[in-house]
Amino acid sequence: MKLATFTHNSQTRVGAVIEDRVVDSKNCPEIPAAMIEFLAAGSRALEAMQGLIRSGSGRIPLAEVKLDAPVPRPGKYLAISLNYADHIAEIGLEKPEYPSFFSKQGSCVIAHGDAIYRPKVSDKLDYEGELAFVIGKRCRHVPVDKAHQVIAGFTIANDVSVRDWQFRSPTFTVGKSFDTAGPLGPWLVTSDEISDPHKLNLKTWIDNDKRQDSNTRHMIFNCYEMVAYLSQAMTLEPGDIIATGTPGGVGVKMTPRGYMKPGQTVRVEIEGIGTLVNTVIDEPDNLAAY
Repeated sequence: MKLATFTHNSQTRVGAVIEDRVVDSKNCPEIPAAMIEFLAAGSRALEAMQGLIRSGSGRIPLAEVKLDAPVPRPGKYLAISLNYADHIAEIGLEKPEYPSFFSKQGSCVIAHGDAIYRPKVSDKLDYEGELAFVIGKRCRHVPVDKAHQVIAGFTIANDVSVRDWQFRSPTFTVGKSFDTAGPLGPWLVTSDEISDPHKLNLKTWIDNDKRQDSNTRHMIFNCYEMVAYLSQAMTLEPGDIIATGTPGGVGVKMTPRGYMKPGQTVRVEIEGIGTLVNTVIDEPDNLAAY
């Protein structure tokens, strides 16, 4: 099932994407309007959505809705660094002994089709195409062999990075959390439709230039190991996002540098999920608020 957060006639709610239509949950009180609450409701909400799909009612053409990020404001957005050998090699570091995570702030999240801002304070705007998974159950101390049970599904992330700001701090947080630095989408594909998240082709283009071409089988730490590791330290909750790292081919290591520029379109495609597309623009002048 492709679960989506969408806006139609100024109202935002959860639906399911079937081909070129959205199954609208507007008249189904059993289905929470927000994705975090939907995931927290567990099988009850999923069964209600499946029933709505089977009914054949409540269809809206996909072209008539605005797809929002599947989880517009996650409680936690954690991303792993150095998780593909070719990316580690291109930046000249050693394979890590333990998974290394940083936080992206929830305010950076945008949707498929939204604009990525090249900030006023930097032109070193980079892309990182990644598989992301979404937690579906509140959990702690999850063993690796049970970790698949707490993952609600998978989506596409672009871990947009402002490189000079990223490396001002060992935590990376500020350079990874600029407004619009967290494209997610276009939807959440439930885990039952992804037989193995570690066998998915991943590709990233800037306009028509393919920059990244890999497969999730090359991850050093897999999705289940990430859940097990993180849940030893913190409670994971429905709607939390974990981005699984990027393969080689990032702009900062190209000669000349391949940073994103206004007018360019970045496209991340992951097998079995879909395509996340965003266009780069200069940060607008009217954003100051103080």
